Amino acid sequence: MNAPQIHVRRAGAGDEEVLHSLIDALADFENLSRPNAAARERLVKDTFDNHPRIEVYLAEVNKKVVAYAIVFETYSSFLALPNLYLEDIFVLAEYRGSGVGYHLFKYCVNESFRRGCGRMEWMVLDWNQSAISFYERLGARRLKEWIPYRLTREEMKIVLEGNSSD
Repeated sequence: MNAPQIHVRRAGAGDEEVLHSLIDALADFENLSRPNAAARERLVKDTFDNHPRIEVYLAEVNKKVVAYAIVFETYSSFLALPNLYLEDIFVLAEYRGSGVGYHLFKYCVNESFRRGCGRMEWMVLDWNQSAISFYERLGARRLKEWIPYRLTREEMKIVLEGNSSD
């Protein structure tokens, strides 16, 4: 069997529907609700606007889009360098284990290095052992000294209204 021909490229005009279908597949994989119509519109705007907030890379096998990655830059004040944050990386189930995820991840690492980033960071769900094993095989290190926190939009409203318990 021939190895699949894998090509990674930045998403462009006309990729909206395939991107939505891949995000839907990720939501299904993680047992989350799929993005609603308003979220889909924001995603398109934030990806393809004149001043995009995110960048999307698509991986193709024999010209069929089968995976995506969303990245954006953060900044390290101590390094005085940008960091590339990998928000999502997802490969359709039938293409896992074929090298697609590796090629897409390596593309993001190369992009981070090309930009002069001091770090590349991402999060992994604690139950996703195959992803954890994948990253650790590549030499990525699980951060133990940092604890992730999050405020949802509703929680931000509470903070802004001063109704916190502190």
